[in-house]
Amino acid sequence: MRSVFLALALGSALCAAPAWGQFAKPEIAVQYRQAAMFLMANHMQRIKGELDYSKPNLDVIRASTALIDTLKTLPFEAFVEGTAEVGDSAAKPEIWTEQERFKKLAGEMQDRVAKLNDAARSGDVAAIRSAFGEAGKACKSCHDDYRRKK
Repeated sequence: MRSVFLALALGSALCAAPAWGQFAKPEIAVQYRQAAMFLMANHMQRIKGELDYSKPNLDVIRASTALIDTLKTLPFEAFVEGTAEVGDSAAKPEIWTEQERFKKLAGEMQDRVAKLNDAARSGDVAAIRSAFGEAGKACKSCHDDYRRKK
């Protein structure tokens, strides 16, 4: 049931994404990127939970990595000017003053997430564990520099 709900939520978000392309209000941009990051973080935790078992459920891991791979670019569309101080945003203003570095770190995360998805499809648990660690490091490096502690 939970996976059906997530699939419907993702489908709705993806269908609505073109309509949000302009982000009529800064609040909408913040909500959009937070929703994508929330789903990504939750599925990273789901993968971590499976990898804590001696025999992880590869179907669960594959489903989560595929979803993260789909979502990996969405948050970055919504890091638009004027959204650093909006609502409950944890985005640091340096995102906009260090755009080149921010985009580089985002690209590294996206590459590592793709490798994690490839590893999951292979079914090699050791490769999944390694790729998961690398993807986590990529997420952390961006968060360390560009996310305020709440």
